[in-house]
Amino acid sequence: MQIFLQQIINALSLGSIYALLALGYSMVYGIIKLINFAHGDIYMLGAFCAYFVINTLHLNFIMALFSAMIFGALLGVIIEYLAYRPLRKSPRITVLITAIGVSFLLENGMSYFVGSNARSFPQVIEQVNYNVGGVLISNIQILILVTSLSLMILLQIVIKKTSMGRAMRAVSVDPEAAELVGINVNHTISFTFALGSALAGAAGILIGMYYNSIDPLMGMTPGIKAFVAAVLGGIGSVPGASLGGFLIGILETFFQSVGLSAYKDAVVYLILIIILLFFPAGIFGKNIKEKV
Repeated sequence: MQIFLQQIINALSLGSIYALLALGYSMVYGIIKLINFAHGDIYMLGAFCAYFVINTLHLNFIMALFSAMIFGALLGVIIEYLAYRPLRKSPRITVLITAIGVSFLLENGMSYFVGSNARSFPQVIEQVNYNVGGVLISNIQILILVTSLSLMILLQIVIKKTSMGRAMRAVSVDPEAAELVGINVNHTISFTFALGSALAGAAGILIGMYYNSIDPLMGMTPGIKAFVAAVLGGIGSVPGASLGGFLIGILETFFQSVGLSAYKDAVVYLILIIILLFFPAGIFGKNIKEKV
């Protein structure tokens, strides 16, 4: 039982980070039906932003978190404005290829400027382990979980209780009708990218603290796993993306705990194939019939 509880704690810590990433995928897809494959690289850049802020300016965790989120939000808005907005009325395959191109640009650009070697993430908070009934819980794990849950709750409040949240929901249902009632669609889409990218920046600093290592290619695999989490929960659904992230974290931690860590990535991709074949709408998604 102690081993089981220990793995649950580890899974929740990792899953909360995947959930933050998955929320960005889900919100952007819900608004403009785009899979933003550059999202994982914004997460990487958020980690590097926090790295330089902590090392150079010697700021604490809260300031580094806000810096990573603001930097991620600005980067998301710039990418949407320069890369995606001009192609909004183009075929979806064109926008998809552009997203992949932006992803490669960010990865290789960072490799060029900072080098491709991994860097140790600074220990902005000294790790302390607590023994609770034989289960070890570190203050870093508690911080990751509390921060992630707080951001998820705050996101729900923004979507459900604010005027911009209502605008986001209106644009996701019918952009043309939303524009007719006075909603600025471009501003709403930019705000959505900013919100999702801010969460990716937060996930970047949290993963840096969790693994104590960052590199320019660190966003590739977690980005794909977060996409799988979004599809699993029902892409376009905010609660679904959160649940999907936790489920992927639990699945990955389980395979590591039974000595099959070499297959933890493969099983996530297998889950994606199964979902697309048998449950394409995901857990909270809705099957929508389109007239042709």
